[in-house]
Amino acid sequence: MNVADGYALMQQQSLQQLCLTPHEFVMPGKGRNARTGVLLIHGLTGTPAEMRLLGKGLNKQGFTVYGVQLAGHCGSMEDLVAARWTDWLASVESGLQRFTEHVDHVVVGGLSMGALLSLAVAERHPDKVAGVCALSTTFRYDGWSIPAYTKLAFLLPLFRLLGIGRNSVFMEAPPYGIKDEALRARVVEQMNSGDSSAAGLPGNPWWSVIELRALSANVQAHLQKLGSPCLVIHAKEDDISSVSNAYDIQRGAVNANVELVLLDNCYHMVTIDRERRTVIAKMNDFIARIASSAAPVKALSEV
Repeated sequence: MNVADGYALMQQQSLQQLCLTPHEFVMPGKGRNARTGVLLIHGLTGTPAEMRLLGKGLNKQGFTVYGVQLAGHCGSMEDLVAARWTDWLASVESGLQRFTEHVDHVVVGGLSMGALLSLAVAERHPDKVAGVCALSTTFRYDGWSIPAYTKLAFLLPLFRLLGIGRNSVFMEAPPYGIKDEALRARVVEQMNSGDSSAAGLPGNPWWSVIELRALSANVQAHLQKLGSPCLVIHAKEDDISSVSNAYDIQRGAVNANVELVLLDNCYHMVTIDRERRTVIAKMNDFIARIASSAAPVKALSEV
């Protein structure tokens, strides 16, 4: 083994220590892009696995990729209900702190609620986040497949105060964020298998939706603090969160360079649906531009 191979092996072993659970993943980079890290964040009731295909596409360009697991996920419904939005954010901040010790730049990217958390961590740590990729951002559930009764979600905090609905769930409905019918069938089979670590839970607990709404309000209230370049990707026909969620970032992030990409042939799950290659290509280009212009960041522990 030569010196270069030995160094690469040590780097890979060191990066593997980033993973705090069996469901998290890390993909060591190669070449000149290896010192640019991409922190990927899954959505509510989801798992790091839903970000793995995207991670592979970014890693092929040499970027170092880390898929973090959010608190309360990949377990039971009770595990998820017990977690607050601040716990989810703490998972991301912990991942960011540990990741910055291995790379020079960190771009944070998330899907759905993961997009909210990407924006939140960039608002809080502008000197640690070189760029943000907000995919299918979900400030609110207002897509065309969302049942009308969910408009009463503003009552949920009262229900929790009264101890009502702890075990109640908004069940997901077809097309489950996926336009590709064959892929949709496979994902639904996984969701109904009982293994939440594979495709997540099949519904959104009422009390977790309360937390998402609180996270959403916090992120929107501080969008003016976002200074990092931001790539916003959203499907025009998003069935879960309408494209108006993407426009909210454009309007609110007045101090950031916001680049908006709208997709024509997919639904909410843009990381795996029909235009996943477009998403990967757009992110690779965006991250490469960040890497060529950003200054190395310090680890959070150093400040």
